[in-house]
Amino acid sequence: MTRQLGPKAPRPTRPTGPLPLTALLALLAFLSALSALFVLSAPGAWAADGDPAVSLSKKEAGKGGEITVRGSGWRPDALVMLLICGQSTPERGVIGGTNSCANADGRAVTTDKKGAFSKKLPVTEPPKPCPCVVHVATVTGEQALADAVFTVAGHPTADLPRQGGDGKLAVLATTRLEGDSSLLTWFGAPPARRLVLTVGNLGPDPVEDPVFEIGTAHGVYAPQWEERQWRGTVAPGGRARIELPVELSAGAHGDYQVSLRYGDKVLAEQPWGVGRPWGVTLFWVLLCLVVPAAVFRIGMAVVDKVRPRPAGAHRMRRPTATPTATARTKAKTNTNATTAVLPWFTPDSAPSENRPRPTTKGQA
Repeated sequence: MTRQLGPKAPRPTRPTGPLPLTALLALLAFLSALSALFVLSAPGAWAADGDPAVSLSKKEAGKGGEITVRGSGWRPDALVMLLICGQSTPERGVIGGTNSCANADGRAVTTDKKGAFSKKLPVTEPPKPCPCVVHVATVTGEQALADAVFTVAGHPTADLPRQGGDGKLAVLATTRLEGDSSLLTWFGAPPARRLVLTVGNLGPDPVEDPVFEIGTAHGVYAPQWEERQWRGTVAPGGRARIELPVELSAGAHGDYQVSLRYGDKVLAEQPWGVGRPWGVTLFWVLLCLVVPAAVFRIGMAVVDKVRPRPAGAHRMRRPTATPTATARTKAKTNTNATTAVLPWFTPDSAPSENRPRPTTKGQA
């Protein structure tokens, strides 16, 4: 007996594990790529990662004109300064520091949340000849700057000074602060000193009119840097004695740290202990004593003026006598006194020199 085989029943399919896991990974990769696309396409995304940039509405304008300066890639909510500087290029920067810029006609602007800004800048002639740039730099916080080429029409043009790329300055002696405080400093005037140091040129090229930066720090605060240019030339292998002025704000006191920087290198640091302006304290102490006393005297005078007086008090007052009335009163008093002292004499009985003297017995 033979057994006939019927059609085979289909086998039940079982879900395999790797297929759902692969689909999940593909979905996650798609979402990551989509989010990255949105981030890159968002405005300001490239500016946050790039360097600060500056663009100008005009590349050339004459004195009295106006240009629009636009920036991007700066820190959000940062205060930046816009200046027109001479003797400068974007490659070499502003030669001579801000002394080459028209500082009186600069403008300040605060960047927005995306690190961008737009500000109108009047065109003025800088103190140095062109080539010129529009110099943009941060005022506070981490330093950032950018330059854009600009031509001031009608302004003189001169070649840039020769660049000594191998000049290197180093401090050869201990730095010190010279100078004394005056009497005005005791009353809150700004303390001032001179930072004196000896530098040497270790490079093969001379260093002409170097620009130093002096920073003053108080406590845990970061130093505030100010540019100081020294006029002179340090020959290769030579040395020079440099004196740079240092000045603090009015009323400053406590422990300060004075730093000297040339380029990106800090050459020296010097502590400075500034005494308290006790004259200001004495002034306030005297003010607290004199003002209440004056107010008290004025108040007592007002009270004495407006208080009610008892009846008949005005009769007890004696008017002030003039010198003539006083003399008459004294003469009258003397006459009355004479009359009172000699009451027994009358005009008829008073002795007289013209009356004959009585004769005495025995006299002819």
